Amino acid sequence: MAISRDKKNTLVADLTELLSNAKTTAYARYQGLTVAELQELRKLAREAGVKIKVVKNRLVRVAMNEIAVYKDTDTTGLTGQLLYAVSSDDEVAPAKVLANFAKTHEALELAGGFNDLGNALSCDDVKALAAMPSKNEMIASVVMTLLSPINDTVSATAGSLSGIISGLEQKANA
Repeated sequence: MAISRDKKNTLVADLTELLSNAKTTAYARYQGLTVAELQELRKLAREAGVKIKVVKNRLVRVAMNEIAVYKDTDTTGLTGQLLYAVSSDDEVAPAKVLANFAKTHEALELAGGFNDLGNALSCDDVKALAAMPSKNEMIASVVMTLLSPINDTVSATAGSLSGIISGLEQKANA
């Protein structure tokens, strides 16, 4: 069933806004997934702060042409039945959501993506992004690294004090 021109214009406007604010967009082939599996993917994506869109590739190209950053982006990979995972908060979340879902659902196949600088990402680039820790995991790692010397100092001081107290107790008991 064909959609009206007004509906297409609304879809393009929504896509333009979504892609304008996106840090990363990943796309995958979904042919063979059931409706229930797509709903499961949407639920997982929502929990990760990622939006899943299933729209015609032509409408995505029109939306990208309206955004200055994406005007020169290579869109030759936008062929076949694709779904788009978009995040405006986390650079790796769209790739991670799709890659994790693809591990248990063979019908979902990563195809590529693009970043907020307008660069097209290959399938291998998206897989590499998916393998990276999330933004929150990276922040936690940095905080732990920064706190490590403090924790070591406190532990050493506590260890030295307990050693001194043990020595004094032994002298007192002798």
